[in-house]
Parts: sequence; structure tokens; C-alpha cells
Amino acid sequence: MRLLAGATALLAVHAVVNARLLRVPTATSTDARVSVLLPVRDEAARVEPTLRSLLAQEGVDLEVVVLDDGSSDGTADVVRRVADGDPRVRLLTGRALTAGWLGKPHACQQLAEAAAPTSDVLVFVDADVVLAPHAVAATVALLEETELDLLSPYPRQEAPGLTALVQPLLQWSWLTFLPLRLAERSPRGSLSAANGQLLAVRRTAYDRAGGHAAVHDQVVEDVELLRAMKRSGGRGGVCDGTALATTRMYGSWDELVDGYTKSLWTLPLPTVALLALLYVVPPVAGLRGSRAGALAYAAGVAGRIVSARRTGGSVVGSVAHPVSVAAFCLLAGRSRLHRRRGTLAWKGRSL
Repeated sequence: MRLLAGATALLAVHAVVNARLLRVPTATSTDARVSVLLPVRDEAARVEPTLRSLLAQEGVDLEVVVLDDGSSDGTADVVRRVADGDPRVRLLTGRALTAGWLGKPHACQQLAEAAAPTSDVLVFVDADVVLAPHAVAATVALLEETELDLLSPYPRQEAPGLTALVQPLLQWSWLTFLPLRLAERSPRGSLSAANGQLLAVRRTAYDRAGGHAAVHDQVVEDVELLRAMKRSGGRGGVCDGTALATTRMYGSWDELVDGYTKSLWTLPLPTVALLALLYVVPPVAGLRGSRAGALAYAAGVAGRIVSARRTGGSVVGSVAHPVSVAAFCLLAGRSRLHRRRGTLAWKGRSL
């Protein structure tokens, strides 16, 4: 238990170091030509704020290419209404899903192929992300300044209700475990973090890596795209997108369960076991009188607070960190069970 307390304390310190090193995009303009690529499938209820925020971008010469991927809820009509003839917007109808491909990589590949040939940078945005007016310019400027090939500003995650129990673990995980500056330059695939909610890539590096065709069957296509780019000599990583964008991935606990179930089977079992060992076992021991267990719990909460303060999360919710990790581990088990049964699905498509 003393070893676990020491490990969680070191990881909390590492989170502090990462929080200080985390890059913050601040520029307000860029000379690069940019294609913003927006895949949508049954997003009529939430695509409007996203598209309006894209049309309000400042300090950047951009086009917005939207691909309607077989929506059945009138998403395309919403896009047409919001665009209202704006020449910067093009709405495409997606092709039928190719055998062996998953839906999002398939849509993103079509978008990349349709992007203007003069664009230097491709910026992929999800339909649940609302951007600040300088978000695209700041992201692309930092991509150029750092000479990286991929840059993923992590949006502030809005997590209503019980989703706040698990959703903040996304930022906490890479702040705690990933050496950010080393990961940017390392060719190792294991040192990779990216978020497809807002992701900018140099077009030349994207094409060299094979684009989304290189990750056509991957559920976690954003991280796998970075790994593909590393294999082809590219470099990239995450930065602070808290002031650039906000997103609400899931509006309810049931939506979160479905979303995490589709992807958490990709997390190695030893990783799940390590999380439980570090952050669930010690608090249980602390409740049984172990001083080291209580110290390990305190260190875990401290690391979670660092993440919350840096990324706009709930500091108060950090005290429930062991419960959050336990719920995450259970969701990972659920995902593996559905994977084994062949019942994984997302937005009406079997995975």
C-alpha cells in the first residue's frame, strides 16, 4: 500500500508538470488556407450551433465542407438553412459505407478528398463542438509554430448529471500518464493522444500517412490517425483547447454508457487493472484503517484537482475520483463483453 501511495503521488506531480507544459493556442490569425471538415449523421438537434460557430471564425481563410453521412432526421436541411447560401460552405452527400470501413473514418476520408486542393491544413470538427471565434486560427497558428504535423486542442467537456462522474477522466488520463512534450516528438505509437472533436493536420503529412484509409476499421480513429502519422515520420499531440471550444458528448448517463461501450474494449486489460489498483484499491484500504491507503486516495484526488483546474472541470467532483475510476473500469468490462458477443453498435451501424 505504501508503494501505491508513492506511485499515485508521483503521478500527481507529473500531472502538475504537464499542466504547466501544456501548450495554449493564443494566436488570432493565420495565413494558412484551411479546410474545416464536418462529418454529420443524425445531428439535426445539435449541428446548428457548431456550424454557426464555424461561420463566425475570424483571422483565417477557410472553407467549410459538411458531409451528410446517411442522416434520417433532416440534418442536411438544417445545414442548408444555417449556411443560407454562404459560399464558404459546401454540403456533400456521403457515399454508401464501403465494406470493411467504420462510419466516421469513411466520412472523414470523403471529406479530405473533397477539400480544396489549395488548402494547407485540414481541420476536423465533430458536430457536438462549439468553437470560439479565434479557435481555428489559433489552432492552425500553433500547428505551424510548433512544426508539428497534427495538433488536437482538447475542448472543455460539458458533463451534465452523472456524466460528470466519468467524462473528466479523458483529460485527467493524458495529463496524468502521458509525458506531453516527449510524446509530441516521439515516434512511439504508445505515446499518443488525440481527440477527433477538434483536430488539425498538415495536408501533406495526412496524405503521406494514408489519410483515414490507414485507420478505416478503427473505433478510436483519432488516436490511430496520429499513430499512422508517426509511422510515416510525422509528429503530433494534444494541447489546451479549454478556451477554444466546448462540447457535450453525452447528454445523459445512458448516452455515455452507449458511447463508452463502443470503444473501451480497445483499452488493454492490464491498463484497466492498473487503474483499479492505483485508484480504487487504496481508498478501500483507507476505509479499513490503512494510513497509506488514505494517503494514496489523497494523492489521487490531488491529481484530479490539477486536471480539473487546468481544463475547466469540477474541482468538487474530484473527491469522488475512486468512484469515477471504478465506473470507468466497469464500463471497460461492459465494452469487452459486448465485443465478445458481437453486439457493439453506434448510430445504427454494427461495429
